[in-house]
Amino acid sequence: MKQQGNIGKWVWGLWLLLLALPAFQGLFAPIGIKPLQGAIEEPGIPVLGLKVWWDAEFQLESEAWLNHHVGFRPLWIRTNNQINYSLFNKAGAKGVVVGKQRYLFEENYIKAYYGSDFIGRDSIRRRMDRLEFISETLQRQGKLLLLVFAAGKGSYYSEYIPQDRVRQRGTTNHQIYLHEAQRQGIPVLDFHTYFLEQKARSAYPLYPQYGIHWSEYGMALAGDSLIRRIEQECGWRLPRISWDRVEWDQPRGSDYDIAGGMNLLWDMKSFPMAYPVLKFELEKGKQRPAVMVISDSFYWGLFNFGISRSFNPGHFWFYNHEVYPEHFKSPTTVKQLRLQEQLAAHDVVILMATEATLPKLGWGFIESASTELGYKGSAAGAK
Repeated sequence: MKQQGNIGKWVWGLWLLLLALPAFQGLFAPIGIKPLQGAIEEPGIPVLGLKVWWDAEFQLESEAWLNHHVGFRPLWIRTNNQINYSLFNKAGAKGVVVGKQRYLFEENYIKAYYGSDFIGRDSIRRRMDRLEFISETLQRQGKLLLLVFAAGKGSYYSEYIPQDRVRQRGTTNHQIYLHEAQRQGIPVLDFHTYFLEQKARSAYPLYPQYGIHWSEYGMALAGDSLIRRIEQECGWRLPRISWDRVEWDQPRGSDYDIAGGMNLLWDMKSFPMAYPVLKFELEKGKQRPAVMVISDSFYWGLFNFGISRSFNPGHFWFYNHEVYPEHFKSPTTVKQLRLQEQLAAHDVVILMATEATLPKLGWGFIESASTELGYKGSAAGAK
């Protein structure tokens, strides 16, 4: 009996220890836990007050704060996500779709491929009329506006879209934007179509299995083509990028960005990806135009590998909101700048978007810039 009593005490003590361990981990974090990836909003520390107490706001805020800071939380979330992915083929990340052979997509790219997000010919034509006005106005000032269509994973890997998402294809935003750009003579660089054409020909993968952006090799091709197109349009000679070797590795960085955001216990294996070792030409004897890029996240890869070494300066207006590189030092937004002065200070304006973000192409820049430059409306709709 005494031995059974001792066993009971040990079991009870172990149970109490297990109950206390998450709280101890949350307070002192003695065990290193891999943090979660992605956009995670941390709840603020609840502040006690009479009103928030009676409205139950304090209690709700306290619960949210405690849940966020409980010990081993990242481990529990990763475990739950791994079970859902391994057993039920479900992604524990918002908007992520697991396709055939476990190719990963974001929902908006599938919608863009099928035309489910099509905003209509009239809407696109009105926006492109304004863009044509901007392009012609800048051209008269000796400047260049270049419209760039980045590649899109929904179109590039359409064969891996899961069966329950397959439907009849309709008209897409890309088709009409491209048609209008060509009809109105707006300089355009169409990586969306080019990547599809090169899919079976490329020596290296142009798109990863577990990432949403073009591969780092595809990004390097895009950067080189972008520099050469500016040279062709403007008659300049810019410092170019090049590479004489590539390194092979499992997907990393942006080639693994969707999978990383799924917060699984184990990294997933894929086909090897190519990583060019990039070099830039010396600036001597070259021209470095001032370039402004208004883009979604597809420009981040080019910006991070240093394409701005070919520009002077090279500004990136992320979704026409944050201004880089200034935003790295202190919060800098487009609203803080005088648009007329910015247009005057740059030689090249690049507007870039992938298929999933085309419904909001320019994110307000086209409307603001055309108004700033004196757009009064156009009879171009009758062209």
